[in-house]
Amino acid sequence: MIKCIAVDDEPLALDLLEDNIRQVPYLQLVKRCKNAFEAAEFLQHNQVDLVFLDIQMPGITGLQFLKSLSNRPMVIFITAYKKFALEGFELDVIDYLVKPVSFERFLKAVNKAADYHGFKNAPRAQKEKEFFFVYSEYNLVRVSIKEITHIEGLKDYIKIHLQNSPRPLLTRMSLKAMEEELGSEGFVRIHKSFIVAVDKIISIRKNRIKLGEKTEVPLSDFYSDALYRIVGGKDLIE
Repeated sequence: MIKCIAVDDEPLALDLLEDNIRQVPYLQLVKRCKNAFEAAEFLQHNQVDLVFLDIQMPGITGLQFLKSLSNRPMVIFITAYKKFALEGFELDVIDYLVKPVSFERFLKAVNKAADYHGFKNAPRAQKEKEFFFVYSEYNLVRVSIKEITHIEGLKDYIKIHLQNSPRPLLTRMSLKAMEEELGSEGFVRIHKSFIVAVDKIISIRKNRIKLGEKTEVPLSDFYSDALYRIVGGKDLIE
């Protein structure tokens, strides 16, 4: 569980943020703060993992507040101003969200925080990341990475095809964002509209990849070299 606080001088913004946090199973909101002074006082006596932080607030800005912390938790900026993004990332924040923030974009940010939290606190022999959450059909759905066979891009949406599910999960997300979520280990882009799990490949023939008895996906020339390097070289492909 990731303990977090929300810091914003706008009550409506805090309400929306609290609602988003409540929908994510691994987040626990432990404090709402209407300014940086209140947040600083809370952090003096309590330990948290993640701070959702506005920038433009009366008295002390979010940037000034973050710079003042000696033992910094993870931070996700949520602000109406794009102009502070560079300075925010120079402070090693997890993400920088510009209001209004969609739930899908919020979820992407907190998934990054969860990845970092797990990496930072994991024992050295920790396994690779095993799952992540996506928003599909008005629900947060846990996706087991080892069950993914392939991912199909459809403009602003993707379909996540799972080994033991007759229906793919449809979620609003780009294929590039999913590539970043998965990382390069175990997955490869093989077409502008497809990512496949390498261990689910049954056979490769010319410009087609077989993933199951009834499932084939296209392989484009542009992405083929990356796949050939993984499976052993183009000379081995019929």
